[in-house]
Amino acid sequence: MIIRKLRLQRGWTQEHLASLTGLSVRSIQRIERGRPVSLETRNALAAVFELDRSIFQPGETDMSQSPALDPEEADAIQYVKGLKEFYQHLALYLILTPVFALAWGMDMRFLGTSIGWGIGVVVHGLQAFEVVRFSAEKWEKQQVEKRLGRPLA
Repeated sequence: MIIRKLRLQRGWTQEHLASLTGLSVRSIQRIERGRPVSLETRNALAAVFELDRSIFQPGETDMSQSPALDPEEADAIQYVKGLKEFYQHLALYLILTPVFALAWGMDMRFLGTSIGWGIGVVVHGLQAFEVVRFSAEKWEKQQVEKRLGRPLA
């Protein structure tokens, strides 16, 4: 939904928006992920953002697909989402690798796991920072166009 965009434009945290609307932080997180919202919740959001509640109609599931975003904004949101996912992956690797080292010692099981996972983190980082682009959408579009024998409209 466009809730995240509106919140970020104002420089608000999820906690701040939750306190303004009287909703829980967990509810704000669910709304930003595109979960359906009740009429009461739409009214609260509309009042806080000083907008018509029809903007918050159910059905929009992904902020990057929102009609309120131009293509450049949608690309930027997808890029930042990819970076966030990479940093979460990296943090998990950095936290769990020492745990595995303590649990297993420096045996082959630990080395294989940490090296394999490390390669995965590196590839994820290259993709997140767009050093290497693995574009499944582009490939899928090319295959559909090849099958149709013409470009998609």
